[in-house]
Amino acid sequence: MEKDTKELVKLAVKALEDKKASDITVIDITGLSVVADYFIIASGDNVRQTAALYDNVQDVLGRAGYEMRQSEGKSAANWILMDYNDVIIHIFDKENRLFYDIERIWKDGKKILDVASL
Repeated sequence: MEKDTKELVKLAVKALEDKKASDITVIDITGLSVVADYFIIASGDNVRQTAALYDNVQDVLGRAGYEMRQSEGKSAANWILMDYNDVIIHIFDKENRLFYDIERIWKDGKKILDVASL
């Protein structure tokens, strides 16, 4: 794992925390998928907050030199996916997070309890 990937995870989590995202979860899926090394999952209370979370993550990571490969779902803002190659960020409203239950699907991944330890 590149140091840059771990730094991206730390910056993204901080950007989410700065806009008061709830229930931020980081899952290390290295070895389980070729799609990415980490999933970051966070919730917003409403459409405005999920959009603000997206904007802040994009701004913070962009200023740090990380380019987003693509994103999906910003217009509806109930499940936004941000693809940064080795890191995929999922921003949900609470209802859709419960419905899709990404944590259950990727339960074989390792939950990172202390992002600072990366």
